[in-house]
Amino acid sequence: MPQRERRCVLGGPPEKESCGIIGGRPQIKTVVMLTLASKLKRDNGVKGNRPSNPTSDSTRRVSVRDKLLVKEVAELEANLPCTCKVNFPDPNKLHYFQLIVNPDEGYYQAGKFQFEIEVPDAYNMVPPKVKCLTRIWHPNITENGEICFSLLREHSIDGTGWAPTRTLKDVVWGLNSLFTDLLNFDDPLNIEAAEHHLRDKEDFRSKVQDYIKRYAR
Repeated sequence: MPQRERRCVLGGPPEKESCGIIGGRPQIKTVVMLTLASKLKRDNGVKGNRPSNPTSDSTRRVSVRDKLLVKEVAELEANLPCTCKVNFPDPNKLHYFQLIVNPDEGYYQAGKFQFEIEVPDAYNMVPPKVKCLTRIWHPNITENGEICFSLLREHSIDGTGWAPTRTLKDVVWGLNSLFTDLLNFDDPLNIEAAEHHLRDKEDFRSKVQDYIKRYAR
């Protein structure tokens, strides 16, 4: 389907109750943070004892990224929406994790939507890569998992795209809001879903619920 640029503006996260949960087990976040933080500290100590050698740009970027992620994951955990859960398959790789959003209102209430988030080496100069793994009938998410979300655009003429001042917390809160505040039928990526909503809102709701029963439980 043709992709069109969305013009949504992401402000700061709304004032909602938040909770820090990793895969439903709060104790995991401590292990994750300590594991990678200790690794970075150990690596820095080793580097300090070695003779000075030229380091590739990519290696330096990964080091910068991982140091940022230690801080940002802690911030995310402290401000995670209670409709979201995050899971790190490998505690030593904070650059790859899964997000599950369980909307508690609107068309998508009672659904369970999974996203894959990968933070590239060049972070935070470039945004994370995000894909929806759950099939969904949504104006801003294709059935193949592509997402139209201004914050994830590396270049944006309207100033709402990615900037180094953004963090993982902004990304997660924004994805969560795609099911409520940032749901946009006026400038869609999935044009067929948007036109369906315009033509028959109740039938659109019925199809959304059908997708939830089939793919998002």
